[in-house]
Amino acid sequence: MIRKEIADTIQWLKRIGLAFDHGLSEAECLQIEEIFQIAFPPDLRLLYKLALPVSSGFVHWRRGITSKEEYSNIRVKLDWPWEGMVFDIQHNSFWMEHWGEMPKDVKQKIQIAKKHYASYPKLIPIYSHRYIPQFPQKIGNPIFSVYQMDIIYYGANLWNYFENEFQYKRVSRDKAEEQSIRKINFWSEIAEKE
Repeated sequence: MIRKEIADTIQWLKRIGLAFDHGLSEAECLQIEEIFQIAFPPDLRLLYKLALPVSSGFVHWRRGITSKEEYSNIRVKLDWPWEGMVFDIQHNSFWMEHWGEMPKDVKQKIQIAKKHYASYPKLIPIYSHRYIPQFPQKIGNPIFSVYQMDIIYYGANLWNYFENEFQYKRVSRDKAEEQSIRKINFWSEIAEKE
């Protein structure tokens, strides 16, 4: 079923004008994961193996393993959530209660935040500033819109994300999936803060 969902999504995205390259090989997936120290969740991995979106705004993973410039662009995208957190610590007094008492020194704040950040699921960029957590390694992780610590859910899962981002309407929809969003350590806590 998941393969059909992905294939249908790709066909619809092509119809609205998004460009795709041929899918990544298993060897390319493994090389990308090793170079960038990430692990694609299974649904995103299958999407990339069937067809790689290469329109503006998408991450061109294949080019990232052959081009220094694209490698740097991907590194910037991978570092974006951390850089946004640092900005908000420095300029907007961002602090999580479970990090303990907030020090007065900015360097100490960043040092403490970095230690905690390393334990949170890494976010993998998909399009613009939309990210999917690499863990758990299951189908159906939510998609987050990440702009500094202004983090919101942008999709209950990959399919719901494409619906929201590109106004894609699937024929078979499960309303329950939109109401049951998998909780992701730290990122869901931020997204659900009021």
